[in-house]
Amino acid sequence: MLEQRIQQHFIDSADLKYQAAQTLSHPIAAAVQAVLACVTSGGKVLACGNGPSAAEAQQFAAFCVAGFERERPELAALALTSDSTLLTAAAGNNDATQQFGRQVRALGQAGDVLLALTVHGNDLNLLAAAEAAHERDMTVVVLAGRTGGKLAAMLRETDVLISVPHDRAARVREVHTLVLHCLSDGVDAQLLGEQEIPL
Repeated sequence: MLEQRIQQHFIDSADLKYQAAQTLSHPIAAAVQAVLACVTSGGKVLACGNGPSAAEAQQFAAFCVAGFERERPELAALALTSDSTLLTAAAGNNDATQQFGRQVRALGQAGDVLLALTVHGNDLNLLAAAEAAHERDMTVVVLAGRTGGKLAAMLRETDVLISVPHDRAARVREVHTLVLHCLSDGVDAQLLGEQEIPL
């Protein structure tokens, strides 16, 4: 019984990825272009999310700075989830919804990209971060589940929504990981040319 349950996770995950491939390829390509335009003009990517999405934000920043699968020059990126002092300072002021927004206003500049990762798209601190990014004339890329929630509703024409067509958090996050890999590989392919990745 347990093994069948485990196998079903694999099947469900594979089915979702297969179904989402065509739907998500266009917005992922748009996100690649947004990140590429940003980093090649001297800008940076600011990434944020809550809980497991915070770890994904840190992983993407690491891919930018340390590289993905190929050697290349460092790309400027920062995970806003990494500084525990900044994150908890907002909580002490009863203003935890601004923990990312303040960092975006302090660090963000026109031409930068905010990458916001979420399952449902209704996180108050991510909404505040997107609002701050718009104040700074930054592009916002949202990686979400299903409809993208309130975050999707506040996006501009120049922003990008990558919305995984599923409600279950585990499935959404599994696809988010793949999307971040596609985003990293896409940026590298545009910068370095398409080539076979050594095993």
